[in-house]
Amino acid sequence: MLLSDRYLRAELHQGRGDIRDRLLLFDFVLVFQIESRAQMSMLPRLQPRQFYDLVIEVAIVRPGPVQGGMVHPYLRRRQGLEAVSFPSPEMETALARTLGVPIFQEQVMQVAMLAAGFSAGEADQLRRAMAAWKRKGGLQHYYDRIVNGMLDRGYDREFAESIFAQIQGFGEYGFPESHAASFALLVYASCWLKCHEPAAFLCAMLNSQPMGFYSPSQLVQDAKRHKVRVLPIDVTISNWDSLLEGDGSIAPVRLGMSLIRGMRDESAARIEAARAVRPFESVNDLANRARLDRRDLQLLADANALSALSGNRREALWQAVAAVPDKDLLRTTTRDEELPVLAAPNDAQEIVSDYRSTGLTLNRHPLALLRERLSEKKIFAASKLATYPNGRLAKACGIVTVRQRPGTANGVLFITLEDETGQINVIVWPSLVEKFRKEALGASLLGVYGVWQKEGEVKHLVANRLVDMTSLLGNLATSSRNFH
Repeated sequence: MLLSDRYLRAELHQGRGDIRDRLLLFDFVLVFQIESRAQMSMLPRLQPRQFYDLVIEVAIVRPGPVQGGMVHPYLRRRQGLEAVSFPSPEMETALARTLGVPIFQEQVMQVAMLAAGFSAGEADQLRRAMAAWKRKGGLQHYYDRIVNGMLDRGYDREFAESIFAQIQGFGEYGFPESHAASFALLVYASCWLKCHEPAAFLCAMLNSQPMGFYSPSQLVQDAKRHKVRVLPIDVTISNWDSLLEGDGSIAPVRLGMSLIRGMRDESAARIEAARAVRPFESVNDLANRARLDRRDLQLLADANALSALSGNRREALWQAVAAVPDKDLLRTTTRDEELPVLAAPNDAQEIVSDYRSTGLTLNRHPLALLRERLSEKKIFAASKLATYPNGRLAKACGIVTVRQRPGTANGVLFITLEDETGQINVIVWPSLVEKFRKEALGASLLGVYGVWQKEGEVKHLVANRLVDMTSLLGNLATSSRNFH
């Protein structure tokens, strides 16, 4: 589905629905530019109502505005907690569109020209210095020129110092307004697609892997929470890429063979070509006509992609071995030969095989198998925490899906946990990271004891203690890579 720039801008101009309401309807897993924890936390605070708000959203969560101390003043003014004021008409000209706080590189250049007397050429040199300050000795040599220039034009020293501090912050990386506007358009297009065509969005993201913060497992879990039907890999149907089955916005997503770890695209191409001639009748027929070796067949069997031809996983693995025997054997298993009936794996075994072969499961989430035991320990699911009172002690447990330690966060570690009901955002202060370093950085299944904080739509668990609970997974915890 293609969306033109003209269509999107027309939709925004005509006010078809409130952007704020539509953006806050869902989370932003793999949505361009706003998929990070910092951006997801900013959205409910900033509450975009029009397209330009998205431009600011994209630009404000950057090292420049963060280090320059611009984020909180802007939010306070936007929320009506602080008056919007300008020390001069010139400053209003430069900063009115961002409530008196410089957010974009162009505004910094405007301030330098209007308030400090820079020429256009000098302002461009300042821009270049902001982009290269770490390589060329910093911005301190501009201090006298900026601060004294503002003092000479009647600005007080406190304001002049604050402006210089903000300019120094931009040396850590800030956005031009034009760049932010281009990105904001892609943000809106991505949100529109995820909101109105979630199956197509999932399909495209799966076929674009690896990318972003999120793995295919997280994409599929997110899509299922948004009522997207996801169908397993099936050698009689699946192509190399994931695809939509049927027409319409509720078409299910059929997973592709590209998700099978170790599967070769040339083998998948031969499967597709042979299947186009006529349907496969058996594993033997598949092996012969698609010229598959034992490795190909075992990968397909372990991914449960042979179920339509062979039954459960164990029977598929047996038939895969029999279809392509060792070279010293003189016969193959025929269609008429009686095959052993093998018991189907249980839920836990199926989930282990799913993660081992494709990195995701369409069966029950691993935490669903442990929920009873976790509840006995008074560990809450994400769905219960979402409505939990602010400031209360709480326990959570989930598979670690994201660990982020941004350079602007002063050593704070942000962890995202996933259970069968959703995601839990965790904040770990630097001192706690050092105290529980092994658990924080190594656990696949992490328990967190802490304080639940909730302010509007911003919700997180501030950790007081971390516990590696990977052992609770039992057979599921065959290796940490199974869950990432």
